[in-house]
Amino acid sequence: MKIELQALAARHPAATPASAPALQALSLQLAAGEQVAVIGPSGAGKTTLLQVLAASLRPSQGAVRLGGQDPWRLGAGALRQLRGQLFLSPQVPPLPPRQRVVTSVLAGRLPAMGLWGSLRSLFYPSDIPAAFDALNHFDLSDKLFDRVDRLSGGERQRVGLARALLAPAQLWLIDEPLSALDPLRARLAMAALTEQAKLRQATLVATLHQVDMALAHFPRVLGLRDGLCVFDLPADQVSPQRLADLYAQYEHELHGSLPAALPELEAAQPAPVVMHCR
Repeated sequence: MKIELQALAARHPAATPASAPALQALSLQLAAGEQVAVIGPSGAGKTTLLQVLAASLRPSQGAVRLGGQDPWRLGAGALRQLRGQLFLSPQVPPLPPRQRVVTSVLAGRLPAMGLWGSLRSLFYPSDIPAAFDALNHFDLSDKLFDRVDRLSGGERQRVGLARALLAPAQLWLIDEPLSALDPLRARLAMAALTEQAKLRQATLVATLHQVDMALAHFPRVLGLRDGLCVFDLPADQVSPQRLADLYAQYEHELHGSLPAALPELEAAQPAPVVMHCR
């Protein structure tokens, strides 16, 4: 799916009209099937960008076109059809805790299913081999019939990614998919995600805190800070100096360490008071 943003501004849904936009004057073009990583310090506007691309947040200024269509000029039926071609995976996937993993993964197909088919799939999974194969790409096939509430945070994130492989979507929007994964599983998950998106010719936009993963797995990297596009470059042109400028005063996020001020704050906290029940 082709993406076009022109002089786009957008505010977080909870923001006041007087607050600064989370995104400001952002212009961006992505060809169908392209893959881009979005990096930047906390509060840069990365998640807001995904919400705009998912047609769930209306921009306050500028224009957005997804597959040549402005979602906010469509009727209700056409907008619903367009959203069925978009797949948004939040950092914490909203998986029902008592649901089986197989059902959660097959839920990726719901936009292409009718009402009765959707209801039936909740009780009788229709394509167990497809769910097994999707999970296998993320080293989770052994969890096929486990309940979601028995999974770790990283396993839930990978279940959310496996959904994308079954979704009838042309645009994959992935928000911080590696935050709960160890380095080895993060590399495997990122490789599987980018490879499968390429095989399905899906456009992939992923926000990442792990800068090394962005540079290693994506041909194009977008740097955001304070809602502005600082750079939009091929990964091999993102120099250490550009990264240092992007993460100035947020170096701990760039290097994956704790803020220098954090130990001092912890030391300043009063000692806990032990309470005894009688």
